[in-house]
Amino acid sequence: MTPWGEMLRAAAGLGVAPQAFWRLSLREWRMLTARPGAAGPLGRDEFERMAEAWPDD
Repeated sequence: MTPWGEMLRAAAGLGVAPQAFWRLSLREWRMLTARPGAAGPLGRDEFERMAEAWPDD
């Protein structure tokens, strides 16, 4: 279930009016709410290096 209320409150806290909130694309929403310096998704190469370093026994 999508937490629309939380998202709308977060948008209001960022100064985004409700009308503008409903026009945002998912990509725009993610850009607005992304934490600066947050890690991106784990890439395949990095995953494989981690799997080699810490194998499941």
